[in-house]
This record gives sequence, structure tokens and C-alpha cells, in this order.
Amino acid sequence: MADPGRELESKALKLPRKERARLAERLISSLDPDSDADADKLWLEEAERRLDELESGRTRGIPAAEVFEKARSTLR
Repeated sequence: MADPGRELESKALKLPRKERARLAERLISSLDPDSDADADKLWLEEAERRLDELESGRTRGIPAAEVFEKARSTLR
């Protein structure tokens, strides 16, 4: 008999990115029953909004090296 967990994982990995993110968020939230569901929902919506902006080209990412250099310069 096949492992149901592995079968579920295989199916989940075939989902579109946003659906995988939602599923991951729900699974992680289920591990911490004391988490604030409203705050978690708002953070997820914000993350999805930012991802949409990046994917649509409305905004551009900043390379990590550039961000770290700016932070180092600021701290000097």
C-alpha cells in the first residue's frame, strides 16, 4: 500500500504557486493553534500582493547584494 502522505505531497507539489503557498500557510498554522488567524491572513494577502507586483512588472526586486551593501553603509 502506498504512503498517503507521500501521495498527497506529490499532488500538492503540482499545484500552482499561489495554491501551494495557501496550503503551506494553512498547514503551518495548524501546528500553532495559538496563532492569530486574522494576522496570518493579512500577512498572506500582503505576500501575494507583493508577488503579483513582482510578476506583473509593476515593481522590481532589488538584488540582495545591493540591499546588504546599503545596510552596511548605513551602519558604518
